[in-house]
Amino acid sequence: MKELLALAVAALFVSCGPRSAGNAASGTAPEEVRTPVEMAETIALVKPELKSGLTINEALQNRRSWREYAPEALSLEELSGVLWAAAGINRPENDHLTAPSALGLYPLRVYAFFAEGIYLYDAKAHRLVRVKEGDFRKVSGAQPFVETAPLNLVYVGDRSVYEGRNIPEEHQYYLCGQDAAGYAENVNLYTAGHGLRSITRGSVSPELLSVLELDPARYCFALAQSVGR
Repeated sequence: MKELLALAVAALFVSCGPRSAGNAASGTAPEEVRTPVEMAETIALVKPELKSGLTINEALQNRRSWREYAPEALSLEELSGVLWAAAGINRPENDHLTAPSALGLYPLRVYAFFAEGIYLYDAKAHRLVRVKEGDFRKVSGAQPFVETAPLNLVYVGDRSVYEGRNIPEEHQYYLCGQDAAGYAENVNLYTAGHGLRSITRGSVSPELLSVLELDPARYCFALAQSVGR
């Protein structure tokens, strides 16, 4: 009888005692880790948590285009997830990405524009590499909100991947745009599923390639996005 009473008291203590944010019995999810991003020459990104966020159907229900963004920077975890969704490697055996690509050529470069500078995404190392210091966000779009959005992504096509494939030049631009649409929608679904905001944009400053120091005979603008809260 004493043993049964002791067990009952212990059970009552557990049910009435304090619960942590990650306690399954509380019905709440663990508090998300939000590490500040250190804007160094290279930014080592973290592996996305594959079981985080809403379901794909919930993300589709939430997806919309946003034109208002808080100035607050994304956390390292959020930034890592956005870049991995756009163009991260999900099949390391052949370096294929989360997004599809016509002919499997992956001509796109992903540039991230921050207030602190412009970075190029290195999918193999899952990191960002700084290509230019300074605030060039204005160059990454034509709408006013682009200048204050915490992150602007610009997809640039490298048409050299089509050399020797008998693909007309005008169709190369089409293929780059087609690939960029896949990258962008991956980001849109990721943001919709993780409490962030985004919009896909079709315009940038005419100075873009000049600022990036890219040869317009080889490179072309494909698409852009703004991301934030």
